[in-house]
Formats: sequence, C-alpha cells, structure tokens
Amino acid sequence: MSKYIFVTGGVVSSVGKGIAVASIGTILKSRGLSVSVQKLDPYLNVDPGTMSPYQHGEVFVTQDGAETDLDLGNYERFIDVNLTQDSNVTSGQIYSSVISKERRGDFLGGTIQVVPHVTNEIKSRFKKLAEKSKADVILIEVGGTVGDIEGLPFLEAIRQMRKDAGRDNVLYIHVTLLPYLKSSQELKTKPTQHSVNELRKIGIQPDVIICRSDYPIPDSLRDKISLFCDVEKEAVIPLPTVSTVYEVPLVLEEKKLGQLIIDRLALDVKQTDLKEWRSLITRLKEPHEPVNIALVGKYVELEDAYYSVRESLKHAAIQHNRDLNIIWVQSENLKKPEEVDSLLKTAQGIIVPGGFGIRGIEGMVQAARYARVNKIPYLGLCLGMQVMVIEFARYAFNSDNPNSTEFDPATEYPVIDLMSDQRAIAGMGHTMRLGNYPCKLVKGTHAGGAYGEELIQERHRHRYEFNNNFRQSLQGKGLVLSGLSPDGNLVEICEVVDHPWMVACQFHPEFGSRPNQPHPLFRDFIGAAKDILREGAQPELPLTN
Repeated sequence: MSKYIFVTGGVVSSVGKGIAVASIGTILKSRGLSVSVQKLDPYLNVDPGTMSPYQHGEVFVTQDGAETDLDLGNYERFIDVNLTQDSNVTSGQIYSSVISKERRGDFLGGTIQVVPHVTNEIKSRFKKLAEKSKADVILIEVGGTVGDIEGLPFLEAIRQMRKDAGRDNVLYIHVTLLPYLKSSQELKTKPTQHSVNELRKIGIQPDVIICRSDYPIPDSLRDKISLFCDVEKEAVIPLPTVSTVYEVPLVLEEKKLGQLIIDRLALDVKQTDLKEWRSLITRLKEPHEPVNIALVGKYVELEDAYYSVRESLKHAAIQHNRDLNIIWVQSENLKKPEEVDSLLKTAQGIIVPGGFGIRGIEGMVQAARYARVNKIPYLGLCLGMQVMVIEFARYAFNSDNPNSTEFDPATEYPVIDLMSDQRAIAGMGHTMRLGNYPCKLVKGTHAGGAYGEELIQERHRHRYEFNNNFRQSLQGKGLVLSGLSPDGNLVEICEVVDHPWMVACQFHPEFGSRPNQPHPLFRDFIGAAKDILREGAQPELPLTN
C-alpha cells in the first residue's frame, strides 16, 4: 500500500513548495524507495495549455501528451521519473468530471455537493495514481496557499485521506515563509503561526513545517514555532535560500527530514546514497569559464516561461565544466542590423525556443540569420526550427516572402504549414500534436552523432510543420533533414551544412534533460558554443612576463 505525503503552502505563493516536493522525492528515492508525484492546481482551467506564459510560465508536456504545470518538470528532473497525465489535477478537471457524471445520471438524481462528491472525485485521483504507479510513496503538492477559497475542496480532500488511508500512512508537510523585517533586523514567525492556524481550523495538523527564509533561522525561532504550532522541534525544518535549487535535497537531508519521514511512515529503506547528487553540487559550485548563450524569445520578461530550457542549458554547461551565462533577448528588439549585432555580439551560442503567434517572429528570423552567417552555434526548439527554416528559405530563394501560414496565410512560399490533421480542429485545448512521437535519425549528421542511436522518442507540442513541397529545393541549397518520422512523412530535425553546429528540432528536448544527464542536443550545442571565440565572451587573461 502506498504512503501519502501532502505538501501545502502558507503566507505567500512561490515560496518554493515545488522545489521542496521535488527535493523530498530525491531524498526518498536515494533510499531505494519508489516515488510518484502529483500537483493539485486550484484554478478552473482544465489545464494550462491555453494559458498565457506570462500568467502561468512554461507549459510542461508529459510523455503521454498532458499539458501540465511547470512544477512537474522539477519533479521529473530532480527525481528522474517520467510522469503522466495522472500527475496534474486541476479544479477544472474535477468539476468537469463531476458535472459530466451528474448529466449522465451517475448520482441517481441526488443533490451534488462539494462534500462528498467533489472531494471524492479528488481523492479518486490520489488513489488512481497510487494504483497505477505502485509507488512506495505518493507525494502530492497542493497549489496556492492555505486560505485561498478555490483551494478549500483540495484541503478537505487531503484531510479526509488520513481516515481513508489510515493515520499511519499519511504525513502532512507545510511550507511557509519567515519574512525578514529590515527595520528590526529579525525574522518573524507570526505569519507562520497564522498559516498553521488556518490549516488547523480546516482539520489538518501539520506533522512537519519547512520554514523558508532568506536568512539563517536560529534555534530560538524553531523553538517558538514548535511551541505555537504544536510541532516537535525536530520537525521544524529550516530551509534558507541557497545558491542553486539543486542544493535543496542536501539541505533537507542535512536537517534529517528524510529520516523523520521514514520514521513517521514506518518505511522499509536501504542506506542513503546521495553521492552522485553531492558530486553534481560540487561541480555546479566550482568556478568555471563562462559560456554566453543568447536566448531569443518573446516571453523573456518572465524567465519561468522558459524554465525547462534554462535548466537544460545549465545541465549541459555543468557537463562541460562551464558557468552558464544566459543573455535574455526580447525578439521584438531585433529589428535593425545594428540592434541585432549589439544584442548578439558576445553570444557564443543562440537558442530560439518555442512560442505561438506572430509577435516577435521577425526578430527570431534575424537571430537565425545572424547565427547562420556568422557561424554561431544555433539550437532551435519547435518554433525555433520553424523560424530557422523560414530564414534559410529566404536565403535559398533570395526572397523575403517565405514564411509560415501561421504568420502569413497568403505567403508565396509556405515553407511551414498547418499539419493536415489540424485543419478541421476548431478548439484550442489539448488539440495539438502532443507527447512522445518517434523520430528516425540520419547517420553522419549532428543530430545522429548527438544521440548515438537510430530511433528516438521525443515530446511534441505544435500545430504547424515543415512543408514537404519544399524539401527538394531547400535540400539542394544545403538544408539537411537529419530526423524524420519513421514513415518519412514529417521532418523532425533540420541542420545547415558547412556550419559548425546549426540544428533545430520540431519537438521539445528540454523536457527530457536531467541534472546528471543533459539532453544530447543541449549537450552538443553547449559543446560547440564553448569553443566559439567572441569579443567580450571570454574572461580577460592575466598579463604574464
């Protein structure tokens, strides 16, 4: 029978629940336990797939094609698991399911209420994940903060689980903020006390309180929180801000949270093995020569919109013993040649990630042109492949007309066009090509060399694709189609000949990268970029006699 750990948050949002959950999963897995994770999101959207990146950040796509919260990306990266659609639950999904059942007559004419019908539906998602995953521990994060009206059904459901699963099989962890008052130069515990009090009003007594802070937390404050929140001092876990989120599992392990969980849930475990993780942190914190990567996107004002891309670049930089320096470039600012050169002149590599809509597209095309002409390593992801193809076609046909029909439906050269199976689709939610699809690689290409195998599986999220009517003409000018669907119908990866490393893919490799195992395309992209000499990109060497 699976054990359940429920993680709630208090005081403010974005306090770090997702990283805490991922880190707990890491330290449990290091003891030989199997772990699965679930995120509960209180918003009424069915999923974040139709939400603006400025509202929600990145949409993380699972192998089975679910569009989910970006926290699932952290779960996968930290714990090294591949999650499914069962790992992301929203209020929209819950209410849609309950209403559908009512319309079918499943409730036999009864009055439908939040308790028990909505809470039962929520609990069924917990149990479904446990049954399908067979995991020793199910970690469940409740999005938002205690006191949010939309989160109350989720909190009531997790309260009921102590009775449903058995008191000894459920653990409640509360992550809260200790704010620092500069005027009095002290951390304050009162917001934590109020947050825990809100939980207790609902009927949930936290077993563990993780205290987030930008400053060290003295023992006296742990004593105070223990007294006022009725939690043993050993279960008040300080979690000060660290230089890298990948250090959090080691901090929690040092504070003996792992052993506390093992004891409370009576789990049968092996000896802890975090050697590989400790080695990762050592390498990450050592000073290295920087590698400058320009990320040219349309949502760069919110870095979380490119969360997995940023982390994948970090993973690859660690592999090559480099410090990653991302130059965040708003693609709308790349208009005139002098602007392009000014913003990209120190970049040793250029990456163009995914996105939707015409805004900023011409700037991305300019970035691809700059990379091609100046022999700067380039990695295009989804939209980044499409703009690379557009730019190459404009060069090949000596015309500014090549485009995608997404941006110019009447273009004379529709080198990127709507997928045939997307033409009759009217809705937006979960209607794209989503999840894992196979890709067959061509030997002797950069892509083939990166993967070192013939057939791969990668996650997709797109509606438009390379137009096969232009295959022959673009290949004749030097575009290499280095990855195709097994039937040869869909172009998955493109490269440019006579270029150090200019590769773009229709899929999203960033979703498969891990801290200790960077994705092959990111690894080889950084490998090519680190050796590119650009003015201002390398540190000045000390003078010698």
